[in-house]
Amino acid sequence: MEGLSRLGIGRSWPLGAHADDRGVNFAVFSAHAQAIDLCLFDATGTREIERLRLPGHTGDVWHGRIDGAAAGLVYGLRAHGPWRPDKGHRFNPNKLLLDPYAREIVGSLDWSDLHFDADRVHPRQMDPRDNAATALKARVVRDRHDWGDDRPPATPLADTVLYEMHVKGFSKLHPDVPEALRGTYAGLGHGASIAHLKQLGVTAVSLLPVHQRIDEERLVKMGLTNYWGYNTIGFFAVEPRLGSTPHDAAATRAEFRAMVAALHAAGIEVILDVVFNHTAESDALGPAVSFKGLDNATYYRLPPDARSAYENYTGCGNTVDLRHPRVLQLVMDSLRYWIEEMHVDGYRFDLAPVLGRGDEGFMRQAAFFAAVAQDPVLAGVKMIAEPWDLGPGGYQVGGFPNGWAEWNDKYRDDMRAFWLRHPATRGGFAQRLCASSDLYQARGRAPAESVNYVISHDGFTLRDLLSYNERHNLANGEDNRDGTGHNLSFNAGVEGPSDDPAVNQLRGRLQRAVLATLLLAQGTPMLCAGDELGHTQSGNNNPYCHDSEITWIDWSSADADLLEFTARLLRVRRAARPFANRWYSGLTDPLGLHDLAWLTRDGEPLQGVAWSDPDSRVLGCLIGEPGRAAAPLLVLVNAGAADTQFLLPAGVWEVIVDTTEPTGRGAWHGQGEVALPLPAGSLLLLAAAGAGIRLEGC
Repeated sequence: MEGLSRLGIGRSWPLGAHADDRGVNFAVFSAHAQAIDLCLFDATGTREIERLRLPGHTGDVWHGRIDGAAAGLVYGLRAHGPWRPDKGHRFNPNKLLLDPYAREIVGSLDWSDLHFDADRVHPRQMDPRDNAATALKARVVRDRHDWGDDRPPATPLADTVLYEMHVKGFSKLHPDVPEALRGTYAGLGHGASIAHLKQLGVTAVSLLPVHQRIDEERLVKMGLTNYWGYNTIGFFAVEPRLGSTPHDAAATRAEFRAMVAALHAAGIEVILDVVFNHTAESDALGPAVSFKGLDNATYYRLPPDARSAYENYTGCGNTVDLRHPRVLQLVMDSLRYWIEEMHVDGYRFDLAPVLGRGDEGFMRQAAFFAAVAQDPVLAGVKMIAEPWDLGPGGYQVGGFPNGWAEWNDKYRDDMRAFWLRHPATRGGFAQRLCASSDLYQARGRAPAESVNYVISHDGFTLRDLLSYNERHNLANGEDNRDGTGHNLSFNAGVEGPSDDPAVNQLRGRLQRAVLATLLLAQGTPMLCAGDELGHTQSGNNNPYCHDSEITWIDWSSADADLLEFTARLLRVRRAARPFANRWYSGLTDPLGLHDLAWLTRDGEPLQGVAWSDPDSRVLGCLIGEPGRAAAPLLVLVNAGAADTQFLLPAGVWEVIVDTTEPTGRGAWHGQGEVALPLPAGSLLLLAAAGAGIRLEGC
């Protein structure tokens, strides 16, 4: 009983295990447990040494303190309470549970039947077997990291260019990254990786999830993994498989921090994709790893009339319930931890409407949004929503609070349709080009809050968008049923790779037109890693389960011209800022000049039914008040299949972006009121005399 004699009451905060110079305090939330046991293990986590009942119980927090204990201690939890799945309670003290606040996780889930609270053959019965030997445990952490002079770049949202990427996929095949570091945090922080990001001109990397995850049982049995990482079990733990020393968690945390510092030194922010909408415990047939066994009825949304089941607004089996203050606290504590301890610069929230769901659905004034707005740590960082989930009223593009940015899938779909010969109108194109004013302006949102993208991790790459009309996902093991069938793609007449020069020329031209539209538009652009290089996934539009050449960027086949073209676009964006971060009125100033005007190919105002004409995809956008250029800019667009001409407004003009050229360099300059050739599938950006656009490196 030596352990009991040294286990004091301790205190109920902060939650988790926290070491100081004299011992370790443990605090665990459970509103419905009747007792919590603290189980201590040997350093390997395989042998339970001691089981101690937490003596303190303050409110809904169970707590205790072991004087003389120190960082490195391995522990797990057992929760005592009713086994009443019909009431939402799944307490089973035979199952060792992971602390939700674990900063370091010991072991990996082996998918033994022992890790399920219910008998897998008779799921209404509690499983009586002990799983401690192979269950996930936590190790007490007390990090001391010297950040030196690290400072967040603090790039304004209006100046931000996002680069969505997977830590491993980006550098795994990079020839200039040392082999031992490829595919790791250190690989991303390596000089060769950062040089590419700097050459490209992005300001922030948006990393697919780096919280520690579990691979689903189904995938493990097929020899696959949850490569994307949207299956979190540790909201405070760094995914070890992305470290160069994956079996040394302390070294992995240090490596992550060094990566952040290196990116910051280059002026690049780090945005984390976070998954607070569900956990890796899945539904009633899933394992009891942590939350389910500690307080299932609090952590998850359960149907009022069927509390043995789960509300599945995520498609992943369960939905985290942020209506409860302690669940909200878990999310807020995790967000603050990664800002304060890991120095990240913001978040992209997967299936974000879940975070704002109250009793009656999504609420713009939900407790989570209020908590973020008033929090001094989080108030200044970037918050980006994926603004849809699978629940009722789950599509909320434009519906998030002011100050939040949102992935704008209407931009994605309307721009794909317009350029790739699907039903579309000039009106839809114009709205998306100008930050979707129909969605954001009336709600008092800023243009930069529209995150414009055509490609993300979820779907075709840009090259594949122009190479495949159908998904090719057989390698996923689901008979090609997974992944969306609504791609709005265009294969230029040939499915897959082609040797036809005409097909490849058309594909290349449309790729450049789509990139130019994305990177010159009003709003915040997001580029998907590899699209600037011609990355292909061979038509797989849902490669979430492939940690292989399917998803790793192949640097050996990079398209150098496409890289230069993309970098040039971003130099133009920085120098000229074609659109200001304010809403345009279309009205004239006292001199009769419009802040923004739309033109037909004849140079006349575009108006009336012409906006909805489905047969014309030619238009001009005269920007009288650009964001940064000192004189007007003119965007000319021909998304049709036939060449045409465009009558230029009066003045002296110079083409500074020409998507018909492989590197985008324009050659034409001259007097206006002439008909300028505008080839099919092309975009031109012209600057009036005196615009003062200087492109470094050009």
